[in-house]
Amino acid sequence: MNDRSPSVASPLHARSTVRALVASQIREVANAGMGDPDIEAFWFGEPDEVTPAYIRDVAVASLAAGETFYTLNFGVPELRQAIASYVSRLHRSVAPADVAVTASGMSALMLTVEALVSPGDRVVCVTPLWPNLTEIPKILGAEVVRVPLSFGPRGWTLDVERLLDALKPGTRMAMINSPNNPTGWTLDCESERAILEHCRARGIWIVGDDVYERLYYAGSGCAPTFLDIAKPEDRLVSTNSFSKAWLMTGWRLGWIVAPQELMPDLGKLIEYNTSCSPVFVQRAGVVAIEQGEPTVAHTLERFRRARDYLVAALRELPGVETAPPDGAMYVFFRVAGVSDSLAFCKRLVREVKLGLAPGSAFGPEGEGFVRWCFAANEERLAEGVRRLSRHLIGS
Repeated sequence: MNDRSPSVASPLHARSTVRALVASQIREVANAGMGDPDIEAFWFGEPDEVTPAYIRDVAVASLAAGETFYTLNFGVPELRQAIASYVSRLHRSVAPADVAVTASGMSALMLTVEALVSPGDRVVCVTPLWPNLTEIPKILGAEVVRVPLSFGPRGWTLDVERLLDALKPGTRMAMINSPNNPTGWTLDCESERAILEHCRARGIWIVGDDVYERLYYAGSGCAPTFLDIAKPEDRLVSTNSFSKAWLMTGWRLGWIVAPQELMPDLGKLIEYNTSCSPVFVQRAGVVAIEQGEPTVAHTLERFRRARDYLVAALRELPGVETAPPDGAMYVFFRVAGVSDSLAFCKRLVREVKLGLAPGSAFGPEGEGFVRWCFAANEERLAEGVRRLSRHLIGS
């Protein structure tokens, strides 16, 4: 809950704030090649398999039954119960009343920030990071402070003390995406506990973007999250999505787990943003959670093989430096001599028909790196590596 009187921004200030937002460089690269049938595209974070039939069939049946009307702001009771049971099985006990269904994980993040942030607030983000997370607070007029990960032989690491120093009194919120897009970095349990205790003592909200928690290769199949250790009354919001683990990117369905004090504000914001998620999409979400563990296991194992193949193949290329990510669905690799990753990725599209995402899209910490989404079959990955090799050797 935003527990202070919000500042009132003028229309001119609001327009200038929006104009100052960073446009998506991923989309900029994709726009240079979309529609070309010869492009091998790995620029978006999207699995290349269609949503399983058992999920699609439920949505079709719901439409056939005429479930095309408005429903409750927080979601149909069956889905809230299914999500609560799912979260309780993986983490700590959660009640359906703690769950808000949203029209995508992106919407979950936007709603959460709208509920918590006022103009002038200080928001700390661990970066490099999917640009939506750093730009959303700016829409609300907040100051965004970036705490960068470091890249080395063992991959990406966080200096926890540096983060804690940034989370000084007066900070409103910490936004942490783990496993992380684009790096695959994953927060460990000890660091989570230190961050939670620090924020708890200072009244700082933690927003955990947990969308990749089931795409975790270094442990039991579910990444550590703050929900494992937080108390129900803690200032913690967890956002999540059906998009990745259940192969449902186009369905636009997500959820929020939040303390009871925040739920009334979230309900109002859902009403004024989307009103509700479509019932037939929510029906598909119920069956995805209740019957979808084989799909999650299949996706995790398939992506693990793709990750291992791509990392090994990239390490054979001249000037490429990378490490296997602990989670998510991306390899974020450095290319020697690349100081403008946006221009580099545009050249890849133009010269060898390969679509990757520039590291600069994820902030200045990502410059010199390139993101490759490996949620694809090995044949396509191999062809992409051949094209990248041809460009690197040719240049």
